[in-house]
Amino acid sequence: MDFSKSLRVSSSGLTAQRQRLNAISSNIANVNTVRTAEGGPYRRKDVVFEARPETRNFGEILTEVHDTNVQRVGVVEMVDTQKEPLLKYEPDHPEADADGYVAYPDINIIDEMTNMIQATRSYEANVSAIKATTDMALSALQIGR
Repeated sequence: MDFSKSLRVSSSGLTAQRQRLNAISSNIANVNTVRTAEGGPYRRKDVVFEARPETRNFGEILTEVHDTNVQRVGVVEMVDTQKEPLLKYEPDHPEADADGYVAYPDINIIDEMTNMIQATRSYEANVSAIKATTDMALSALQIGR
């Protein structure tokens, strides 16, 4: 694998994990949101990843054999979970129903923090891979001196 291909694969990982972190941040920020513009409580967001073949530019297509083992990650979509909201008895709350229950999003802060740590570690791993790739490229340039 050449340097540019390695950089493209790692950068796709950075982009995917950034989007995942954005979704997690949104989930944490809206843990107590009981009313949205669409109506009802906030729905937890989740990012769906997909392995995609490494795209190449036109010159690479003409001069190389396609390497099917190299894949990058892509975000297919961001989906709202369909979990039922948590009902809490709060009869004095302005959003309470006739029985005194308020619908809160079914978001577990511990799960969200765990997902955030995983996404952060994946992001850091991709940053390390990019740094290693650039260090190798610089070392290769030093050989020619």
